[in-house]
Amino acid sequence: MTVAILAMEEVRLRFGALQVIDNLSVQLDEGEALGVVGPNGAGKTTMLNLLSGQLRPDSGRIRFDGHDVTAMPARRRCLLGIARTYQIPQPFSGMTVFENALVGASFGNAGRSNAEATAAAAASLERTALLSRADRQAGSLTLLERKRLELARALATGPRVLLLDEIAGGLTEPEVQELVATVRELRSAGIAILWIEHIVHALVSVVDRLIAIDFGRKLIEGRPAAVLASPEVRDVYLGAEAVG
Repeated sequence: MTVAILAMEEVRLRFGALQVIDNLSVQLDEGEALGVVGPNGAGKTTMLNLLSGQLRPDSGRIRFDGHDVTAMPARRRCLLGIARTYQIPQPFSGMTVFENALVGASFGNAGRSNAEATAAAAASLERTALLSRADRQAGSLTLLERKRLELARALATGPRVLLLDEIAGGLTEPEVQELVATVRELRSAGIAILWIEHIVHALVSVVDRLIAIDFGRKLIEGRPAAVLASPEVRDVYLGAEAVG
């Protein structure tokens, strides 16, 4: 029997006259890696904003570990164990790499001592291959390193759920493979992962299950190969050239 760690239940959200999320239900199981695909404007990042608490739905419910967190703000959800990254990295550029990770370790997890937060920050940098860059200014990092720092800062909170928003975007193929290896390790460590990604081959090399959405509605979900081969995904998202 699968156990949902994070779920959206019949969620709707409008921005003015635009229906951005339309009766969307999504379930992420404990320890699962779930991928989400869809064209630009499909509502993928809005879905992440709803799950992380940056937006509140017009209707429907969001549950974490069986509890209704629909009205709970983002900071409290982070303290419960929901962490996220952003498509465009948002480091504190004037701070060091270590200080960035320490922000996550100190403010994203309640009850840690200074020593425990310091250890968690160092561990997150080690897991993301950034420990050797700990004393560098975050603003001086390469794109791959900034993506890794985005991930490290989320990991420093000690999450049970990790929401990834196009973390491989803009990277070279070797850099994508490095990042994929890191995400695989996190999944193997038991962190449940929901990953939005346009680089489909990276996504399917990690996830157990795939969901395709368009106009805020779920088109299809299932095993990655079946979803990618479906007429709905071919017509709406990938196109003949991308899957050919």
